Amino acid sequence: MGKSALVIFMSLFIAFATTSASAKETKAQKAAASKSSKTAKHTGTSAKSAKTPPTTKQAAGKKNSKTAIASRESTKSSRSNKLAATESRGKTARRVSYTSNSRKATIQRVTYTPRVVAAPVISAGELAGLNLTHDPLDLKSNAALVLDQSNGQILFDKNSQIALPIASLTKLMTSMVVVEARQNMSEVLTVTDDDVDREKHSSSRLRVGSELSRTDMLHIALMSSENRAASALGRNYPGGLPAFVAAMNAKARSLGMVDTHYVDSTGLSSQNVASARDLAKLVAAAYQQPLIREYSTDSKYVVEPNGHPLQYATSNYLVENPDWQIGLQKTGYINEAGNCLVMQSNVNGRPVIMVFLDSHGKYSRQADASRVRKWLVENSSPSLTRSKVADRQT
Repeated sequence: MGKSALVIFMSLFIAFATTSASAKETKAQKAAASKSSKTAKHTGTSAKSAKTPPTTKQAAGKKNSKTAIASRESTKSSRSNKLAATESRGKTARRVSYTSNSRKATIQRVTYTPRVVAAPVISAGELAGLNLTHDPLDLKSNAALVLDQSNGQILFDKNSQIALPIASLTKLMTSMVVVEARQNMSEVLTVTDDDVDREKHSSSRLRVGSELSRTDMLHIALMSSENRAASALGRNYPGGLPAFVAAMNAKARSLGMVDTHYVDSTGLSSQNVASARDLAKLVAAAYQQPLIREYSTDSKYVVEPNGHPLQYATSNYLVENPDWQIGLQKTGYINEAGNCLVMQSNVNGRPVIMVFLDSHGKYSRQADASRVRKWLVENSSPSLTRSKVADRQT
């Protein structure tokens, strides 16, 4: 009986111990699971929180990160500009742009208009190869002639027989026709739209509607090469501009200017041509007109179109040079003609006519005149023929 009770007691004790251990294990597992869940929840909350002030180390890291991003964006922007500059050489350019929040490049095609660069203008003298002609004085003019006015003796000759565009030297013949026509010099002429330059699109200080006497128009046309004044002079000739141009060509023939042809009264057209020899004849004839001598060598003159004072100045600075004794002069320039100059001057007491055509450089024609004058002064009796001066190198 006692033995049976002991067996039953031992059995109950073992069962109770097993159940207790299992319950403790289950409770421990639940506690571990609960702790893991709380840890994960706490970690997530900390990661999502943006209001928590960063530590100094964290702030420095964040600043460095922003600096790196800005540097990368600057580099990308620089590359974009270089790419745009490189690709804009064609008719269509690619514009590459980046955004600070994305590493993707957006490529757009944009319309590009290439810059038009005007080709250099070559003068008629250069086209004819006259720039290959060399001379002892090293003149920059491609054609030149110097002669003694008293006897017609040629002192210097360089391509003087070749007809070239003469630009505003044309106005010297314009003045000859106006003076010899004996029109009323006090008559008031009006600048109209017909006087506006539509060939070379040159500017003018005389506005459409300006009114000046024929005398004033001639004065500023000769002294300052005023194109609208020269146009108004031709247009107000009996029969209009066509009759005036016909009179210009008739006068050229009467002077023996065989290489000369005029198409307008201004010289803006490159079809106004003459040789240096012909122009020397024109200078000699124009010198006989006191009005042309006076107006062409004046340095300053004031006109009053419609009552408003307007001062003009000479186009040839040698006129105001006390070392020069200039009795008549005229300058000219258009692209096809280059820089041109004709003068009558006394050098060492000798009356000399100088013609310079197709010179390159703003002041090259006056520089050529100075070279010739120095040469004449240093050689009291110079006498050169064209064959000795012209040395055509091909």
